[in-house]
Amino acid sequence: MDPISTAIFAALAKLAEPAVKDAYDALKKVIAGKLGNKHNVLGAIGDLEKHPASQGRAATLAEEVAKANIAGDADIAQALQNLVTQSGDQPRAGIVQTVSGNSNIVAGGNVSIGTGAKREG
Repeated sequence: MDPISTAIFAALAKLAEPAVKDAYDALKKVIAGKLGNKHNVLGAIGDLEKHPASQGRAATLAEEVAKANIAGDADIAQALQNLVTQSGDQPRAGIVQTVSGNSNIVAGGNVSIGTGAKREG
């Protein structure tokens, strides 16, 4: 899922918190200002609000966000960052690094290291 849909989906569980609700409403307002009040993205958000646990409605929102091509908009990105900050949910990124040879590998934090060796079976 894209960052906009992910943040909206996560924020729905925290709308009782005033700061999260304000940031959530601000993001919706920015989206409406960019796309219009009757755009499919806002319709998908409304459907997800009615059924906040629905993975299908979250997927529909992600599809509408992708079709609207708003992920790179600076105003939306700023409102999105505010929502993420207020909700306390930071996006998680994964890094995949391929190493060849038998040199030492140093890792820190929450890291999983696999050998990548293929097993014949």
